[in-house]
Amino acid sequence: MENVIAAAQAIYTDDQRMLLENFRKMAGAEFAPLTEKYEALGHPPDADTLKGLFAKVEEFGLISGLIPEEDGGAGMDRMSYGILYEELARIWPDLAIAVLIQGHAAFALSLLGSPEQKEIYLKPLLRSERIACTCISEPEVGSNVREVKCRGTREGEKIFISGQKLWISNGAQSDFAIVVCNLDGGISMVIVDRDAGKYESRELRKLGLVGASTCELFFDRAETTSDHVLGQPGSGLFQTLKLFESARVFVGLTSIGIGQAALECAVTYAKDRHQHGKPIAGHQLIQGYLADMATQLDAARLLCQRGLKLLDLGVRCDTQTSMAKWYATEMAVEITGKAVQIHGGNGITKEFPVERHFRNAKVMPIPDGTTEIQKLVIGRNLTGVGAF
Repeated sequence: MENVIAAAQAIYTDDQRMLLENFRKMAGAEFAPLTEKYEALGHPPDADTLKGLFAKVEEFGLISGLIPEEDGGAGMDRMSYGILYEELARIWPDLAIAVLIQGHAAFALSLLGSPEQKEIYLKPLLRSERIACTCISEPEVGSNVREVKCRGTREGEKIFISGQKLWISNGAQSDFAIVVCNLDGGISMVIVDRDAGKYESRELRKLGLVGASTCELFFDRAETTSDHVLGQPGSGLFQTLKLFESARVFVGLTSIGIGQAALECAVTYAKDRHQHGKPIAGHQLIQGYLADMATQLDAARLLCQRGLKLLDLGVRCDTQTSMAKWYATEMAVEITGKAVQIHGGNGITKEFPVERHFRNAKVMPIPDGTTEIQKLVIGRNLTGVGAF
C-alpha cells in the first residue's frame, strides 16, 4: 500500500510532499482522536472548540490558503491546498466540511468584499475569531438559485431579511451569515450578523458526517444595512455559480479522503483476515475489489486535481468541476461499499471504521449540486441546450 501511495504522490513537488508529511503528523495526532469522540457524541463541536480547530489547521493555511497575500491570506496554489485538504478529509471529513465552508466564505469576502467588509469580516475569519456560514439552499430551492424565496426589504439604509434556509453548514456556530436573497428585484448576497440580525438555527441530524454542523436557519426580519451587500447588488446569481465552481472540487476531494481511508482499512483487513487457509487478500475476488477501488480512487483524484489546476489558471471550468464532483462522490460510495463487503459481517458493526466511512460517503453526492444536477451542467455545456 505504501508503494502505491508513494507512486501517486510522485507528481507532487518536494515542497508539497514535505508539507503533506508535516500536516499528516499533526492531523493524525490532533484530529484522529476527535473523529471518534464526535462520532460517539453524535453532534458537532461548539463554536469555541471549532474556532480552536480552525486556528490549528490555519497553521498550515487551510483557512487562508485561497486568499491572496494582499488580503492577509497564504496565497497558496490550489493544488497544494487541495493536497492538504484531502488529507484532512481522510482523517476527519467532518472538520474538512467546516473548513471548506469557512475557507470559501473567506474566499468570497476576499473576491467581492469592500475594504470595510474585509476589515470587519475577512480578517477575523483568517484569525479564527469568527465563524461564517453561506446560505443558499431553501426548503423548496436547491440547485436553482434563481428561485430563492428569501427576501431582503429596504427601509432607508436598513435591510430586513426574511425567509428560511436549509442544509447550512456551520450554521449553529456561525457569527454571521452570507445570505443569498431577493433584493431590489434581483439576487444579491447580503451579510447578516447574528447578534444584530437575531437569526435562529436548528441543527439537523444526518446519516453521516455527524460531527459537521448542518442546520436550518430562520430569518424573521433579520436586520442588516445597505453596506452589508457583498459585491454588486443583483449579481448574486453569477457570484454564487462561480463559487460553486470552486466548492464542487473540494466536495469531490472530501469524498476522495473518505474513500482513501476506506481503501486503507480494506487492504489492512484483507491482509490480516484469514479464510480457507490463507489471508483473504490471496483470493481473486478480494483482489478484484481492491483493484477496482484503487483505480476508481485515482481516477477521481486526477479529475479533482485537473479542476484545481484549471481554477488556478482562471479559465471557465464548470464542466470539469462538475465531472470531478459527481464522479468522486459516487465513486466514494462504491469504494466504501466494497470496503464494507470485504469486512463481511464486521463491516456493518461500529467496531470497524468502514461502517462510518460508508455513511459519510453516502452523504456526499447530495450537497453543492446533486449528481443529477452535475450531469445536467455537463450535458448543457456539451450541447448548448439547457435541461433546467
